[in-house]
Amino acid sequence: MVIQKHTLAFLTDLSANNNREWFNTHKNRYAAAHGNMVAFADALLAEMNTHDTIETISGKNSLHRIYKDVRFSKDKTPYNTHWGGSFKRATNKLRGGYYFHIAPGSSFLAGGFWGPNPSDMRKIRQDIDYNYPDWQKLLHNKTLVDTFGKLAGEQLSSAPRGYGKDHPAIELLRYKQFLLRHPFTDEEVLNKNFVQQVNSVFKKMRPFLNFMSEVLTTDANGVPDVD
Repeated sequence: MVIQKHTLAFLTDLSANNNREWFNTHKNRYAAAHGNMVAFADALLAEMNTHDTIETISGKNSLHRIYKDVRFSKDKTPYNTHWGGSFKRATNKLRGGYYFHIAPGSSFLAGGFWGPNPSDMRKIRQDIDYNYPDWQKLLHNKTLVDTFGKLAGEQLSSAPRGYGKDHPAIELLRYKQFLLRHPFTDEEVLNKNFVQQVNSVFKKMRPFLNFMSEVLTTDANGVPDVD
């Protein structure tokens, strides 16, 4: 399934005319572009389920709404100017998620852990503290680095509570999010093999997600955590 030029063109025009009057006048273009993205997401989901177990039931369910929630935002434009979608891994043992972001000039894939709850964050930091060499080995893996570069995500401005500023793993301990990111050009997005490219990139993310899943679902001795 190919992402069509008109799907990106709609976003370009929406960016220049982000108001309800223009959107309502061009609802047919929105419907065509949205339908194209649903078909893309369905094809991607089918590929993903050949090597991972995804809880998200359909491409349509994976797509985020184009209508923005502006109640708590300074930017009151009513529509998102990108296509976004996410897949959640199934069962409590397969943690983490996948995200795709399609926008002219700024398309990318991301995955990992956007907002670990306090219990998960505690387990992650404890594992970094106890097993820092394993984390270094994971994050310096050649395939991971070549595909995603450095770990991304928000960080604390200082050391988290309970850890000294001179801790050898302090840079990693300061992370509040644990994300991998890979960009795509418009030319790549419009390529007939883009679904396969996206699937390949997400597949290369799996060692990171599986490592984190083990951290979050076992205790310090590797025994399954029943909590």
